[in-house]
Amino acid sequence: MATVKEIPAKLVAELRARTGAGMMDCKKALEEAGGDLEKGVDILRKKGAAKADKRAGREASEGWIGSYIHFDGSVGVLVEVNCETDFVARTDDFQALAKDIAVHVAATSPLAVRIEDLPPDVVERERKVYESQVAEQKKPENIRAKIVDGMMRKFYEERVLLEQKFVKDDKRTVGELVKELSGKTGEKVEVRRFVRFELGGN
Repeated sequence: MATVKEIPAKLVAELRARTGAGMMDCKKALEEAGGDLEKGVDILRKKGAAKADKRAGREASEGWIGSYIHFDGSVGVLVEVNCETDFVARTDDFQALAKDIAVHVAATSPLAVRIEDLPPDVVERERKVYESQVAEQKKPENIRAKIVDGMMRKFYEERVLLEQKFVKDDKRTVGELVKELSGKTGEKVEVRRFVRFELGGN
């Protein structure tokens, strides 16, 4: 395994540029990854996500409203993304995230930001549909609940914003994108709400 001394400064600089993490964090990640840049990115992402989770209780009252209107004027989206300081809200990265999420919402039409924001009647209706489907398939009684839970997970991944695969990069969820920016900025970052208008819709 490569030691800190063997990690070239150029590689550390490249990892910093990719992740926005501090010099020592990048060195440690590359040392842990044996000099593998991609592994270093993954290590820093995981650490950033862990730090972001610790920030969950902090107040995020600043932010930016991202907007997107489809080229033919048929769909429009507004998204409110919050952070802790006006300084972070004014950065290109933060505003780009708000814009990207607005584009994502236009494309995927999620029902809610988080799983807990879904109306209980919607969740109940979906669960009942899946339960009756599983019963019709004559699956063994002891595994039916697990199958239904798996179907509900898939439903959340398809219809809940933070659980959805990001339209521009399906290797990450929207929630992971938000956590990455939180790790990079050192602030709590969260999607507060969105509204999606579709021509002729309700």
